[in-house]
Amino acid sequence: MSLLPANVIELCQALVRIPSVNPDGDAGTPHTGELACAEYVGAFLHACGAEVVLDEVEPGRPNVIGRFPSLPLTDGARKPRIVFGPHTDTVSVGGMTIEPFGGEVRDGCVWGRGASDTKGPMAAMLWALWEMREVIPTLPVEIHFAGFMSEESAQLGSQHFAQNHGPYDFAIVGEPTSLKTVFKHKGCLWADIHTHGVAVHGATPERGVNAIVKMAIIVQALDTQFRQHLISAGSVDEWLGINTINLGMIKGGTRSNIVADQCTLRVDMRTTPGLNRAGGALAVLTEFVSRIDPTATIEPLPETFPLDTDAENPFVKRLIHGGADLTGAPWFCDAAYLSAAGTPAIAIGPGSIAQAHTKDEFISTTDLEEGAAFFARFISQLAH
Repeated sequence: MSLLPANVIELCQALVRIPSVNPDGDAGTPHTGELACAEYVGAFLHACGAEVVLDEVEPGRPNVIGRFPSLPLTDGARKPRIVFGPHTDTVSVGGMTIEPFGGEVRDGCVWGRGASDTKGPMAAMLWALWEMREVIPTLPVEIHFAGFMSEESAQLGSQHFAQNHGPYDFAIVGEPTSLKTVFKHKGCLWADIHTHGVAVHGATPERGVNAIVKMAIIVQALDTQFRQHLISAGSVDEWLGINTINLGMIKGGTRSNIVADQCTLRVDMRTTPGLNRAGGALAVLTEFVSRIDPTATIEPLPETFPLDTDAENPFVKRLIHGGADLTGAPWFCDAAYLSAAGTPAIAIGPGSIAQAHTKDEFISTTDLEEGAAFFARFISQLAH
């Protein structure tokens, strides 16, 4: 890297100015994919002294991995490994009211897509690694960095990393949490419920079976009985509250003069660790729907599991000691996939989730500076 940023604010600006929009759906720009951002981050990590690998997950869409040198312990014991893991992709820029890749500093904030989610948290992590680059090799832990692609859709980067490079002793996933330690978050299941009927002419509906009418009965039951069932099935989580279901999309039939022989309802369930332990969202949903309509079928879409990291984990306790209080979150992130594969993980970073994905996304420069200082202190305190 020929010219390093002078501070964490300039680093955040540089990252925002690199388009890295997730290509799934309507990106709002032809400039998609994480490669350019991964290359920039890789060059910065190299300048910090790390060994850098661009690990391609999909064509032109790599994770960027930096492994810092680490001196052996005098007794020859294995050092614990921790990884800092923000994501390099952003959501669509469609409908934004500011220049999405401007990275302008105005009114005490950096503005642009990803400033909050998660180029700001990533900049804070990277700047801390830069400032601590001389100390890191001497620490009693190994420190790595992984910039994950595809977090905003399918979490392919963290899944690939967990399968091919884990487990680690701890993962610090970058998200805008106002520098609180998210040790629990909800999981998410999307599923399509299908009802089946018999199509006949609309003039003689009594001769057929209407899949829309069958779905209406299921909709009513899900919106009433099932919401209550979710509370009892998974209990109320102290940090996350209750399990929820949203009836998000419905489509059925082919023409108004034909009795509908099929209908599909897509649901979004946000789930607590308690529901996961009780058999999981899909099992609970399937059992309930089958009681209402035994002929209905359920097609699960990709599921993200809840995060439930032990608050007594020694690295979690270090974060708390450093001022990062525990909290839970209704959203989900890469930490869940790392955790499911055996790496205890939390999410933390400067900035607020309220600014993520907004039409005028920003992060305060003060938050950036406080985030970089926080991560530098955390790394320094690992020596003790």
